[in-house]
Amino acid sequence: MAGKRTVLTVRLRRLAAMLHEMRETAGLSKEVVSAKTGINVTTLYRIETAQARPQRRTLTAMLELYDIPEQQRTDALQLLVDALKPGMARSFEDAVSEVYGAYINFEAEALSARFFQATFIPGLLQTEAYANAVYETTMPKISEQVREQRVRARLERSRVLGKHDPLELWVVLDEAVIKRRVGGKEVMRQQFDQLLDHTNKRNVILQILPFDAGAHPGMLGSFTLLDFPDPADPELVYVEGIASDELIEGHPEVRRYGVMFDQLRAMALSPRDSITMIEQAIEEMGR
Repeated sequence: MAGKRTVLTVRLRRLAAMLHEMRETAGLSKEVVSAKTGINVTTLYRIETAQARPQRRTLTAMLELYDIPEQQRTDALQLLVDALKPGMARSFEDAVSEVYGAYINFEAEALSARFFQATFIPGLLQTEAYANAVYETTMPKISEQVREQRVRARLERSRVLGKHDPLELWVVLDEAVIKRRVGGKEVMRQQFDQLLDHTNKRNVILQILPFDAGAHPGMLGSFTLLDFPDPADPELVYVEGIASDELIEGHPEVRRYGVMFDQLRAMALSPRDSITMIEQAIEEMGR
């Protein structure tokens, strides 16, 4: 049922990682924990992978079994309270996938984001008209209500760029994103103007990867890397796919995407030359 899903948040992920580490440190298997607490093994797996929030009594039973010191118990219980608070995606959960909803929650609390986008202007930087044109073309069968919710989600996400501690954003766009006229000339002109406005912000870096750069690591698809202010929250990767999206964790895989992004920004035009390319695209549309 809509609204009943456990959509991942930063704090729920942190609590899950903490409980997994506590069990491992205690040297207990899930089966042993289940036998001693009565908690189903499947439930334990879901809790440790952040697919479910533990009830307070369940968490207390786990902490007692693992013989956790008082201060750590207090921290874990407070983390549960924080994990129960709805994330940024709460208002849009009925209109977005569980993975995308989780991504919105993570993005809202991230310290920095590195985007490579091969197809569209990234959602954070889209105008309302551009976002509508994208959804009308790529998802023509969704209801108007769902489309409106998704567009509103994109517009509200952009607030992270103007908050007190704004998201540090580094974007590399394939030149195709600039050349493709989504929604027509006027929509693209407005979108380009907004892109140029964003490049004036100290927390936004925009580069364009030109066609003449040749083959590049991003040809496999678009992706986003998120870093967080708390070391307890490891970085992750969001990968967009035609059939489904995916959140990727784990140092080796995340590092691979980090290396790819470094290669892409090295191959791309400088921020100044990228702005010049956008200005030229605006001039071409006026002809």
